[in-house]
Amino acid sequence: MSRSRALQTYVVARLLLIPLMLWTVTTVVFLLLRATPGDVVDAILGPKAPAAQKIAMRSQLGLDQPLWRQYADYMGDLLHFDLGTSFTSQGETVWKIIHDFFPATVELTLFSMIVAMIIGISAGILSASRPNTIFDLGGRLFGIITYALPMFWVGMLLKLVFAVQLGWFPDGTRFPVRMLSLRPQGPTGLYTLDSLLSGNIQAFGITLHHLALPSLTLGVVLSGIFERIVRVNLQQTLQADYVEAARARGIPERRILVIHALRNALIPVITVLGLTFAAMLGGAVLTEVTFSWPGLGNRLYIAISDRDYATVQGIIIFVSVIIVLASIIIDIVNAYVDPRIRY
Repeated sequence: MSRSRALQTYVVARLLLIPLMLWTVTTVVFLLLRATPGDVVDAILGPKAPAAQKIAMRSQLGLDQPLWRQYADYMGDLLHFDLGTSFTSQGETVWKIIHDFFPATVELTLFSMIVAMIIGISAGILSASRPNTIFDLGGRLFGIITYALPMFWVGMLLKLVFAVQLGWFPDGTRFPVRMLSLRPQGPTGLYTLDSLLSGNIQAFGITLHHLALPSLTLGVVLSGIFERIVRVNLQQTLQADYVEAARARGIPERRILVIHALRNALIPVITVLGLTFAAMLGGAVLTEVTFSWPGLGNRLYIAISDRDYATVQGIIIFVSVIIVLASIIIDIVNAYVDPRIRY
């Protein structure tokens, strides 16, 4: 089988899996929400509401129908790209909720990934390039500790030290309420980008100031993943035959590290980077809740607390689509770069 034919077969096979994966996620989420204890009507009206009012609300939400009918109606709506209407947000559609809260999560994710890559890749390179030294030991400890740290604990610790005690950074929110007149307005919903596009440098500085602690929290915790992957793969690459041949030709060690070894060692990092970024777009729930960040993760937490079936299902399906598409794209890119994958 030719390379192009093998690649086409691999791509088609991966694309055919998308509907199956999304259907599985949708079905599991639908059933789990209705299997968990609690009543959405009680969450909306309160447990002491009149029985007649509860019956009317249940009929209005379609919860009086048999489970199979609810499932069929929901799948029919999904086929028309209708994620439904929130049970608790006064008729607000789930698409509008995603539109309002997703940009904040995207912005937090972008800056957190930048922090994670800078710290993690730098630590991994330093550790791998100096094996059996204090730098190698420090890199190993850094990777293990940051990977094991609870994200909410790191957020609360940084918040306590730098926001409460030192007062260097705000303790939450995305933009100060007292300065809403300066809040960036633009097409992207990303305050940093919209403030730059409008030339509002003051708003750009305020946005970065509020982004600092949440992105640092998320970035530091995730940096351990990148450190471990870079260190392991770079150590293996530095022992490869072509690297030894480059040393034998008298090529400087720094050039070997950067040009020859690091380029190949970063291939697995690209895979992890794409999947981690896609997963984070679903909302870094613990970080967003800790810093009262108005992102999709925080909104999902509120919807779960309120037993808002439609919002929970809609957000999870939206996130699932992002993760599945990212996974497919990464697999295709890897198959194109490495022919062994497609056979």
